[in-house]
Amino acid sequence: MNGAVEAANKNIKKIIEKMIVNYKDWHEMLSSALLAYRTSIRSSTEVTPYSLVYSMEAVLPIEVEIPSMK
Repeated sequence: MNGAVEAANKNIKKIIEKMIVNYKDWHEMLSSALLAYRTSIRSSTEVTPYSLVYSMEAVLPIEVEIPSMK
């Protein structure tokens, strides 16, 4: 299990590195990086980690702000 945690941390670190300009500001992007990580589909399971935990897909903030065209 420790290997899985290390792999997850590595991926979250990569996400943060792409989002920040100054390395010392990493903590300001942590919540956004975690949201991105938790709501991204994994190829191994073909679902998001969020949906595995909560048995439903996350409602993203952008989905709330933009009305559906359906």
